[in-house]
This record gives sequence, C-alpha cells and structure tokens, in this order.
Amino acid sequence: MTMIDVWLEVDGNRVAQVLNEAAEKLDSASGDVFLDFSAVRRIDPSGLRALEDFAGAADGKKVKATLRGVNVDVYKVLKLARLSSRFSMVN
Repeated sequence: MTMIDVWLEVDGNRVAQVLNEAAEKLDSASGDVFLDFSAVRRIDPSGLRALEDFAGAADGKKVKATLRGVNVDVYKVLKLARLSSRFSMVN
C-alpha cells in the first residue's frame, strides 16, 4: 500500500479552522501529517482545543502527526497544556 503524507501550512490567524480542516483530511492520509506552524506566533484557547481534537483524531486513525517550525512561546503553551507529547516536533 502506498503511503501518502499530507503537508499543511497553519495560518497564525486561523489556527482552529485550519486544524479542523486538517482533521477532515485524515481519512485520506495513509502516511504522516505534517503541520507547518512557522506562521503561528501565539495560540488561543480555541486553537488549543482544535489541536487536542486533531491529536485525538490522528491517534484514532493511526496517523503520525508532526508539527514543524513551532516557536518557543507556542511550544511552552503546548507543554503546559500537556499536548507536546502527542506530536512529533521538527524545526
């Protein structure tokens, strides 16, 4: 079976919306999902909820989710919210 990776850029102003759209694309992903967070400077509570929902959906579909370009401030929030361990991180 061919593995298909999905790459998505996350707009810093629409984090929750992009993550919800990405969760819908998990059905077509048979490989890994890479989310480019380089444009995200801060994350609000709705973005955190969407990220938690996305992580749950990815776990349910057995898809590995990787966050790319996460800045230190966003990483600290993910760490405090205990979400950092649910994702792989790359620079």
